[in-house]
Parts: sequence; structure tokens; C-alpha cells
Amino acid sequence: MNQIKRIGSIIVALFMILGAGLMAYETDFGYRFILLMIGLSLEIAGVRELIYYFFMARHMVGGNMMLIKGVIMLDFGALTISLTDVPSGYVILYLLGIHVFSGIVEILRAFEAKRYGGNWKLKFFHGMLNMAIVILCVIFFNRPEIAVYVYASGLVYSAILRVITAFRRTAVVSIQ
Repeated sequence: MNQIKRIGSIIVALFMILGAGLMAYETDFGYRFILLMIGLSLEIAGVRELIYYFFMARHMVGGNMMLIKGVIMLDFGALTISLTDVPSGYVILYLLGIHVFSGIVEILRAFEAKRYGGNWKLKFFHGMLNMAIVILCVIFFNRPEIAVYVYASGLVYSAILRVITAFRRTAVVSIQ
């Protein structure tokens, strides 16, 4: 990771912590803010995938998957942003689905990293934390303010992981 990416990662982490603080302070606004953050992040990721496809991946074997992935992310981002008038129970179910999927993916990535002798403990812990967020949201399903607190704490944890990753040394392969 170069210096510009490290600084960008730290700035994103600071915005994540600021957003989590805003959600915890104003729980009534928390649902709309959660939807806005998830929707915008999916939209940005979808646009990045589409830009990558149009400039690089369309010339690669299997590059069409980047196009499909980008379009799906854009669609989910638009769906997430449009859920502002939906009752909070549906929003919690939507968030649960996102956290279950990301938790399973992180745990599987950790097992793959362990199999290849990589750094797996942090990924595994992150996946287990996502699953713990799911369990807490299911337990406190009828109390939406608790779900906002749980989501905000998960956001702070993700921001801390982003900062740790930014300061981690990266291995550079040199060929002599």
C-alpha cells in the first residue's frame, strides 16, 4: 500500500468513526443514516467496478464478471437508498442479511488465508464480530435504538481495522 492509499484509508476510517458517533448520538436519525451510508458505499463500489471494467477488465479473461458485479452493486445501492420510508423492522432484516453475508465471506477468507499460511486471525475475528452483530440485532429486534448502537459499534470496529491495515507493513517482492 502506498502513502496516498494509506492516507485515504485513514481519512475514510475517520469518517466512519464520525458517522458512528452521529448515529449513536441521534438514534432516530440512525436508520436513515445507516441506509445512506450503506447505499452510498455500494454505489461507489459499483461505479469503481464499472470504471475498472471499462478501462481494464473488458480486455481480460473473465472480465465480464466485473461488469455484472458493478451493475449488481449499483442496483443494491439504489435499493438501499430508496428504503427510507420502509418500517424499521425491514431495515434491520436488510442489515442482518448484509452482515450475515459479509461475516461468512470474511470467515471463509480467513480459512483460505490459514490454508495458505497467511494472516488469518484478524479476518476471522472480523467475520465473527459480524456474526455477533447479527445475533445481537436478532435479540434486540424490537428495540431499534439498540440495533443502531450495535451497528455503530461495528462501524467503529471496522474503522479501527482499516487504520491497523493502513499502518501494517506490506511485503514487497523484489527480483534480482
